[in-house]
Amino acid sequence: MEERTIDRDYLQELLDKKEYMTLRQTFGEMYPADIAAIMDDMENPDSLKMFRILPKSMAVDVFAELEVDDQQYIITSLSDTEATNIIDNLMADDATDLLEEMPANLVKKILANAKPETRKSINHLLRYPEDSAGSIMTVEFVDLRENMTVAQAIDRVRKKGPDSETTNLCYVVDNQRVLKGIVALRYLLMKQADDVIGSFMNENVISVNTHTDQEEVAEMFRKYGFIAMPVVDNEDRMVGIITIDDVIDIQVEEATEDIEKMAAILPTDKPYFKVGILETYKTRMPWLLLLMISATFTGAIITHFNDALSSYITLTSYIPMLMDTGGNAGSQASVSIIRGISLGEVEFKELGSALWKEIRVAFLCGVTLSAANFVKLLVLDRLALPVALVICLTLVIVVLIAKLVGCTLPLLAERIGFDPAVMASPLITTIVDAISLMVYFTLATNLLHLAV
Repeated sequence: MEERTIDRDYLQELLDKKEYMTLRQTFGEMYPADIAAIMDDMENPDSLKMFRILPKSMAVDVFAELEVDDQQYIITSLSDTEATNIIDNLMADDATDLLEEMPANLVKKILANAKPETRKSINHLLRYPEDSAGSIMTVEFVDLRENMTVAQAIDRVRKKGPDSETTNLCYVVDNQRVLKGIVALRYLLMKQADDVIGSFMNENVISVNTHTDQEEVAEMFRKYGFIAMPVVDNEDRMVGIITIDDVIDIQVEEATEDIEKMAAILPTDKPYFKVGILETYKTRMPWLLLLMISATFTGAIITHFNDALSSYITLTSYIPMLMDTGGNAGSQASVSIIRGISLGEVEFKELGSALWKEIRVAFLCGVTLSAANFVKLLVLDRLALPVALVICLTLVIVVLIAKLVGCTLPLLAERIGFDPAVMASPLITTIVDAISLMVYFTLATNLLHLAV
């Protein structure tokens, strides 16, 4: 029999032909994440039809993988009973993320019909600050007691496992829910049935506080290679866990936000084609306007040195090269520093060391660029030696200043509480452009004795 490709076109064809039984059987051959990816690309009415055809055993898993906009459309299109059933069966952290994006009146309506334990879990998570460990954790985990035997612990895993985020790791707490230790499921399976948990649990547990920033949480996962991490309150009572899938979402979210800020775009959490024209305009226009206004300083500098330019018009031809080289040099330094800050490799107290490193790098880069440019200016452009020297000397100074600016601004931003990514390419380029022109014309005026 000819093998068919399960893709959006094939599923759309089945949907259009109303071959619902075949469509339902096809879903059984697919992963929830793949189905969700296809539904995200469909028109809303079709994605809703697809969702209603899904086997009940898959519906919640697929729903959890959908983009927030599609989740909202589906949940608002379902009956109260169907919507409540979805919320009841989602992991608490996923349900909380969804409800945070929905209108308050709809949230109240859904929670009013939800199970008491679901309502309690969601309300518990909603009280934590956005982007904190408490806001991204899930409260579904397997907890054990020190005095339990292995047999009792395995029975508890069987009982709580189906409703838990993960059963790979079990957490040992006392009667006040203070975290005492951790036990991997594989160790439970290798121990004797009458062994006591407290005799072999790992007491060296690394945890995070509910108010720890999510970026710091992601860094701890990277550092220690965890797949899950317990979350405790200020009294060391265990209140939830964060799993690796949550951390991956955080890293994607933070990386996207930084990239958008580095490109002078106000961050948005929506996919590209889900963002409307007007909304896209609003995210881009503020920075474009600010950078345009700031760029007028470069025009003012050129105007100030008009007399010098008229005396030696050749100088004008090399303005773009000097400005572009300075902007590129500054961007290289800023991106390296921003990456170091995000990974915890560079701190403000190390500014001196970072500057010393960038000075040496700038000297090597500047001399190399100037040497190559000097040959080109004399051989190909046939410029007079003094003019070539001015251009090359400017190049060395511009590269040095650009790298110092690119190194310093992100660390200063971090120090005063701003996002370092804001101090990336566009802003640094604008600053370096103005400085490049000042250096260029000052050197030219003094070394070539031009009138200003």
